[in-house]
Amino acid sequence: QVQLVESGGGLVQAGGSLRLSCAASGGTFSSHAMGWFRQAPGKEREFVAGISWSGSITSYADFVKGRFTISRDNAKNTVYLQMNSLKPEDTAVYYCARGKIATMVNSYDYWGPGTQVTVSS
Repeated sequence: QVQLVESGGGLVQAGGSLRLSCAASGGTFSSHAMGWFRQAPGKEREFVAGISWSGSITSYADFVKGRFTISRDNAKNTVYLQMNSLKPEDTAVYYCARGKIATMVNSYDYWGPGTQVTVSS
């Protein structure tokens, strides 16, 4: 059974940085795309970034381009999200997900429980 567990969330001031991690177990991590999504209070969940199984293809939402970087370590079954220049509007619960195609939002089918990121102004 696939399990995804996020970590690294917390409280940070605007302009600061955080690095999220997502550890995967079960299934074949290195054969799947991985992604990060987020959901702010009162809003729908939205795609943040995705990465192909090999790491050669990445995709980002426009609102994080140039600030966030997704990466993965297949030897550790872990995907990361480096978040720099954080803004208060980045405040949300961040979810890790496993998918079939990094750029296809509808292909993500397993989700972690999420980690809270709060950016203070």
